[in-house]
Amino acid sequence: MDSPGPGGTARLFFAVAFVGDIPAASIPALREVGAAQAAAAFSMRLDTFDFWPKPAVVVARASAVPASLEALWQRLHQDLAVHGWALNPKRLRPHVTLARQVIRSPAFPLMSVVWEAHDFSLMRSDTSGPQPAYTVLDTWPLLYGRSPA
Repeated sequence: MDSPGPGGTARLFFAVAFVGDIPAASIPALREVGAAQAAAAFSMRLDTFDFWPKPAVVVARASAVPASLEALWQRLHQDLAVHGWALNPKRLRPHVTLARQVIRSPAFPLMSVVWEAHDFSLMRSDTSGPQPAYTVLDTWPLLYGRSPA
């Protein structure tokens, strides 16, 4: 089972929207969409651990989705669709990949972790190497207090 690797937990993240491969010329539009978001910061309890055999990963996931995260997810998908990235997720499944290239389901710990989200980022992934490499292209803060209407 591969661990998060160099950087350990500093490399952990979860995707709110995945647009896949896009040309570099599209990055300014993605930055525009990200900058237009206004959502409240949130805490999310990662309280369930799963083995997903098809991608061969172990994930920690949240059994309850914070309202602010749900609102951010919905608005991001609406705004991305305006720019031609019509994503078709059935529902938000917030999760953090803990290990890749897992052969069989391991024994899972019985603890939960609280994820404090204060910002969100536009990231580029490179999966051409033995381990995925992620680069942060831009980051935007989440708001404190109530989400704007």
